[in-house]
Amino acid sequence: MPVPLPDAATVLLRPPDAAETAMLARGIISAVAPEGGLTGLQQTLLAAMFRSMTGFEVDPAAVQTELADKPYSAQDFAQDLYRRNAAFRGRVVQNMVTAELVLDPLPAAVADRVAEFAAELGVHDDLEEVLHASADRGRRLAAIDFDRNGYLHDFDPGHAAQLHVGDGALHGPWSPVEDDPALAARWASLGDLPAGTLGRGVYDFYRTRGFTFPGSPGSAPPLLAQHDWVHVLADYGTRVESEIEVFAFIARANDDLHAFSLLAMVVSLFETGALAAGAGLFEADKGHLSQPGMAARFSDALRRAALCTGSNDFMATDWFAVADKPVAVLRRELMLPDKSDEAVAAGSVGPWDAGGISPFQLNAGRKLAAAEGRDYTGPGLR
Repeated sequence: MPVPLPDAATVLLRPPDAAETAMLARGIISAVAPEGGLTGLQQTLLAAMFRSMTGFEVDPAAVQTELADKPYSAQDFAQDLYRRNAAFRGRVVQNMVTAELVLDPLPAAVADRVAEFAAELGVHDDLEEVLHASADRGRRLAAIDFDRNGYLHDFDPGHAAQLHVGDGALHGPWSPVEDDPALAARWASLGDLPAGTLGRGVYDFYRTRGFTFPGSPGSAPPLLAQHDWVHVLADYGTRVESEIEVFAFIARANDDLHAFSLLAMVVSLFETGALAAGAGLFEADKGHLSQPGMAARFSDALRRAALCTGSNDFMATDWFAVADKPVAVLRRELMLPDKSDEAVAAGSVGPWDAGGISPFQLNAGRKLAAAEGRDYTGPGLR
């Protein structure tokens, strides 16, 4: 029986204190630990997430030892969260799903437990149900699973004005648009904006990597191109590890819990490879979240997004409407905090930093510059 949501008089809205953080750790680890205990990645990731999101240290190994002596049921956990609202409970389940997603393969027993905890909390998560069914049947995930059960469940190509695509050119959320001269010209016009503006930053971001503007042959889907603005705004490079940071930031910035599916898609592509392809362009490339330092970088992206003012659906933003604003002004308006020292020390880089570009992108950017008879002035490798 799900624990009812609190009323206005009893709801608890303050951040978790040390005692509640310890309780959250017991509940989440109870849900996601496979037979034999948490994996190394789960331990590292959960510790980093708790540190970044609550400010308190959690030792997952010590919590497991405690749980061996005193198990913590889904019913008890939900009852202990009786004062928390639907949004808080939903984020708790998303933390469980994050730790669940990095298991390869995903054990059916873990999926069952996460489903049980979600049910007791009164959280209906379509994506969690997809993972549960996938683990139970032993099948690979498909991109359509994320589209139908997550952020894009109600996507309508006819109501995507923020993409500035010509009438009838967009056939699906991740479909490319390669013959829309007006769209390509709109993107190219960003080069006329002053240095320091978001739009000029995105223009330079594309040119230094040899990217093709949406609307042109060989370009990325216009919806996927929305996340490129976030690379510049939030200061993340374009190697695979930085893509994980960007989508963590995008997912956590949006109060619509469906946005979590975008992050789940990226983790399934770039950690476990459980998803073969996604977003109309990405292909599976395993093992990137488990790279040294990535847990800290991932968790810091979540923290920064959570501290931004309001709810921000960056994939539905009309970026051209703010393209002429300085990046520094937009960051102040969002109250976007700087990266943590820990994340920077762990290797988090921006799009203009050495190491903020892949070898393939660097080569493409240099080839484009040479073809146009200009010097290459973008970031380099390190």
